[in-house]
Amino acid sequence: MIKDSQINLADDKAMDECGVFGVYLFNDDLNIAGITRDALYSLQHRGHVSAGITVNDNRSFVTVKELGMVSEVFPDKALKKLPNGKIAVGHVRYTMNATLDRAANQPLVLRYKEGSIAIASNGSITNFPEIRKELERGGSIFQSNSNAELMAYVIATERIHTDNLEDAVLCAMRRLKGAYSTVICAPSRLVGFRDIYGFRPLCIGKLRDSYIITSESCVIDTLGGELIRDVAPGEMVVVDEDGFHSYMLEEKAKKTSLCVFEYVYVARPDSVIDGVSVYSARRMAGELLFKEYPIEADMVCGVPDSGIIAAEGYSRASGIPYGMGFMKNKFLGRNAGTGMDKKKRLLHTKLTALKANVEGKRIVVIDDSIVRGQTSQHIVNLLRAAGAKEIHMLISSPPFVEPCYFGIDISDRESLIANKMSIEEIRREIGADTLGYLSIESLRKTAGGADIELCDGCFTKQFSAEVPTTFFVDKYANKIHKHNK
Repeated sequence: MIKDSQINLADDKAMDECGVFGVYLFNDDLNIAGITRDALYSLQHRGHVSAGITVNDNRSFVTVKELGMVSEVFPDKALKKLPNGKIAVGHVRYTMNATLDRAANQPLVLRYKEGSIAIASNGSITNFPEIRKELERGGSIFQSNSNAELMAYVIATERIHTDNLEDAVLCAMRRLKGAYSTVICAPSRLVGFRDIYGFRPLCIGKLRDSYIITSESCVIDTLGGELIRDVAPGEMVVVDEDGFHSYMLEEKAKKTSLCVFEYVYVARPDSVIDGVSVYSARRMAGELLFKEYPIEADMVCGVPDSGIIAAEGYSRASGIPYGMGFMKNKFLGRNAGTGMDKKKRLLHTKLTALKANVEGKRIVVIDDSIVRGQTSQHIVNLLRAAGAKEIHMLISSPPFVEPCYFGIDISDRESLIANKMSIEEIRREIGADTLGYLSIESLRKTAGGADIELCDGCFTKQFSAEVPTTFFVDKYANKIHKHNK
């Protein structure tokens, strides 16, 4: 049995590494720092540990970055430190690293023989250990374990042997394996590029005559811009004083592989990724859950915020009324306590069951995933204590059975409850009357209109890209973990 004091709701979710934003302004009347801060607010769901902005003011790169949420890092006073230039990049970071390595905060500014660049990246380089050792043998000194720093060094070394930054980036893309959606601020251009598989999202938009490159289309909508299209897998896009340019790698992946978990949980519901509405995909997941699990119940509810849209879909397909099962406290401070007492306090104050709605009822409760099982058990306990008559827990994705090597924080196979227990054993462990997972076939249907194929290796153990024989440099203990097939 899992003890309350062992539970941290934030630790029992599969999280993404970060979100990126870049803008090239052709309008002098727009405030580039303010635009970038607004963009990072829209990307806050992708990373809440640190935030940063770098602006090029035609003379130098000015950066403000710090640990904390966007609102904490960029009050008006901090924003005034940034000049009003033409090009800027921004970043929000997620990490489970308890040491909170400040050196890994992005954007990273690199000054090298051919000039300077500021880089912000999302994803994970799977040949990180090999490239890092190679660079260190050549004299490189690393300040962090971040993928962005490694990428910047590779681009800098390639730039020495190429005629321009564009060729250097293309050469770097050929060397770097794994997942990356990246933006670069250079003295005279904005660059964005995506790995050949397209694991992590990256899209292009326009704001008046200016160009935006960012992780999700919701950013473009928030700024009042227009979504143009997604950056294609293996594509580099460049914006300079002459306008927009596109370059494609000659190398092609046998199978493109957008991470399906973007649709399940990571992306914001109002985003469109590779041609598919995230909201529509999650609602369809709920509808397909009903086809697979047509349960008789009095009410359907979703776990805030990740299960709400799928719950709406289940209600719509089943005809069972949708209702609020929980209240979520959105105003908890990040320093609500210390040690184990903090975890227990956060657990019991973040979510409460809405007794007036669930007492005496048969409840279908929907969540997006089960990682360790701790949150699911807590959810069931809350509903039981509020007087729910029956609790049927349905999950809008299949069981997690494999770590992710491409940017989602599922790096420990031993912590995945589905690797230890059968579905029936998990049901008994969390205390639900029913437990059901969406099938992999139905999950694929939810994003069936995507312009590229999907990576679902964390559910199937079948990855489109090569899985590393050594895992990444560990973000928690500076160790290299062996991956045992």
